[in-house]
Amino acid sequence: MTASRAGRRHDDDGAPHDEEQALVAPDRSRLFASSVEVCEGSKVIARRLRPLVAVAIAALLGGARPSYAEAPSEPVPPTAPTVTAPESPTVAEPNAGATPDGAAGDATSTPAKKRRPAKERPGGINPCMTPDPGFGLYDGWSRAISMGQLLAPKRGGVTKSGAFDLLIHFHGHEPIRKEFVKSASGIVLVGIDLGIGSGAYSSAFATPQAFERLLESIRQEMARRTGRADTTIRRLGLSSWSAGYGAIQQILRQPAGAKVDSVVLLDSLHAGYQDGSSAVAPLSLEPFVAFAQKAARGQKFLFQSYSSIVPPGYASTREVAHFLVERLGGRVRRTKRADVLGLAMDERFDRGNYHVRGYLGDDKPDHCAHLGLIKDVVRSHLNRRWAPPKALPEPRRTLPRTTKGTSKTANKERGVGRLSGSSDRASRPRTKPAPR
Repeated sequence: MTASRAGRRHDDDGAPHDEEQALVAPDRSRLFASSVEVCEGSKVIARRLRPLVAVAIAALLGGARPSYAEAPSEPVPPTAPTVTAPESPTVAEPNAGATPDGAAGDATSTPAKKRRPAKERPGGINPCMTPDPGFGLYDGWSRAISMGQLLAPKRGGVTKSGAFDLLIHFHGHEPIRKEFVKSASGIVLVGIDLGIGSGAYSSAFATPQAFERLLESIRQEMARRTGRADTTIRRLGLSSWSAGYGAIQQILRQPAGAKVDSVVLLDSLHAGYQDGSSAVAPLSLEPFVAFAQKAARGQKFLFQSYSSIVPPGYASTREVAHFLVERLGGRVRRTKRADVLGLAMDERFDRGNYHVRGYLGDDKPDHCAHLGLIKDVVRSHLNRRWAPPKALPEPRRTLPRTTKGTSKTANKERGVGRLSGSSDRASRPRTKPAPR
């Protein structure tokens, strides 16, 4: 029995064992296959984690980042960032690009091409990096206004009734400041930079409240600086370089635009083309046409300069200037004259207080050189037209004179000087000369 039981037990154990082998064998094969997959997956994960581990080890050791940890990128050909013109969504606005001092502005960006050798400039000065003359009679920039920064005289610049004259410049506040302080004698300057393309400026002043809020914040800041609550803006001017005209375009359409007395456009006014032609689209230029007509009659003042830069897909500043002059029934005349920062004038037009100046040059330095025109515009036109309250120099500190031949320290200790009313010679006892 025992043997039989043992045999049955063997048989019992054997049969199920054979079945188990038959049933479990496929599971073991799957387990083996899964193990192989896990191993392969581990290798993939290890390969992916290897750069991260290397970076972590390098960071701990203070070493340099491994080159293979950096993801190489495909080189992108340089293209000009574009902003759609107000009239046509297919027309690109000028690219303002990056300039010295953080200011933007370059309407010459085109697809990559062979660089031309740089032109020689008078005195070797790069118009995009002019020397800094400092602030002169003006204090440093103040950001206590709703937008941009304010530059006011250290002393003066306000009439007895609390009025001051104001020029708001769009695009390139630092380059314009370098030229402005050379001839300004009391006008308050506000500089605003909003980025690349005229769209950034037109969007910022799309509603009338933005400009009205800016004017009120300027008035309040001048009231704080002067200690007078009755400060008011007497004369108001707007100027722009490159893409900054987008702000002026909006402001002249608004009720507060009626307060603007003067506009200065420094290689700054572009427009789109009419569909399927090279004719300048007039709709976006209507505010400037109306202002030019008033300036030609002597009611306003408008100065407009342009270069020979030909932008891709939209009207150049030269084409737009010709369009405005023709709308007034005029025609530019040819001329030849050297101007600031190497500019070469080739066209001009004058009628009343509307002055147009055209220049040769089609590269970035030629574009930057138009910023230098603000110095003569302020000196020859705005100062005469507005007669702004004068900026006053800071009073000089005068020290009492010291007695000749005596040290300052000795005089101070003895109280000798102009203010004491005595002198070293007077304090000595007089003696008669001995007879010979």
